[in-house]
Amino acid sequence: MALLAIIAGIASCTLLIVQLGSLFVAFRRLNSPIHSSILKKTPHITLIRPLCGLDNFAEELLLSCFKQDYPDYDILFCVASAQDPVIPYVNRLMACHPERSAKLLIGNDLITKNPKLNNIEKAWQSTSAQWIAMADSNLLLPPDYLRSLILSFDEQDTGLVSSPAIGIRPMNLWGAVEAALLNTHQARWQFLSDAIGLGFAQGKTLFWRRDVLDQRGGLSALGHELAEDVASTKLVRDAGLKVHLTPRPFAQPIGERTLRAVWDRQLRWARIRRLGFFWLFIPEILLGSVPVMASLIYLAYLQIIPWIFPPAVFILWYGAEWMVAKLLRWPHSARDVWAMIIRDMLLPLLWLWCWAGRSFVWHGNAMSSSASVNVQEHKEMEH
Repeated sequence: MALLAIIAGIASCTLLIVQLGSLFVAFRRLNSPIHSSILKKTPHITLIRPLCGLDNFAEELLLSCFKQDYPDYDILFCVASAQDPVIPYVNRLMACHPERSAKLLIGNDLITKNPKLNNIEKAWQSTSAQWIAMADSNLLLPPDYLRSLILSFDEQDTGLVSSPAIGIRPMNLWGAVEAALLNTHQARWQFLSDAIGLGFAQGKTLFWRRDVLDQRGGLSALGHELAEDVASTKLVRDAGLKVHLTPRPFAQPIGERTLRAVWDRQLRWARIRRLGFFWLFIPEILLGSVPVMASLIYLAYLQIIPWIFPPAVFILWYGAEWMVAKLLRWPHSARDVWAMIIRDMLLPLLWLWCWAGRSFVWHGNAMSSSASVNVQEHKEMEH
């Protein structure tokens, strides 16, 4: 009993320090002034957007491609199927913006079991650009998106520039839960990692200098892991280079979500992290408020600390997170605070359920840890 009490006391203190410290470091990183830099060079950039179906706010998201404050870029939209419902939207926007070089590429190249990589392979092969930005279809690109990417690329040690997404415009409670997972949870830890020099790629944005990837196998090399961001991180680090994040994250409008959609997406990402970065995934069971609150309630039950401590720490825990969200102008209403609490209740359940399997379904494609099966086997499976 005494040993358990000591462990609970150390755990609760440590986890509270980690919570407050990580929020502080991430906030400092995200709130640091952006020095207005004049682009010394404006190399041609190809912006690749893989599309599959209609996202929430689809037209606004697609339109953001054409509004870039950058002098020399072209856009390659990629869809795997000629029947994709997004095609009319793309064609209409391209017709409305003839001043911008943009093409729609249709087809699916089975180079990996990753459907996104298969979708964008045709764009990678069709462009001769030395700088290539891949942006997920549900990302809202600010006008300085491409400028921010090129300014963040320090050629001395940078192999890749990336950025997590920040959830905006949640339209129901489960949308707010997804935003809470993206914002003060995932983005916080990614920017904290970047602040200490251990940046991780996030598939929402991957900005490559072409030779870095081509010299190591091209897009097919990113199919050696379940997700292209895990493979990108490992490939860049193996090359002796670093992944750097942009000064600010980019927005992802959320809209409405269901519990099932949030659960499936987070379970997919959890399994990707477990298989891709096993030793970093193990301590994720300690994230969120459940472990610290359980420790404090146990100590209060033993009368080692007053019962006022658990609710006081609870208020401090979420008060600090709410303050960071407010200062960074992320969603921070009362509903968003409830979403943070629900998120933290889901985290240990996701962690535990993650061990029940090694596969998931993504855009109708079964994905497993054998993601790097050969192309011929994949073609036979498709037929």
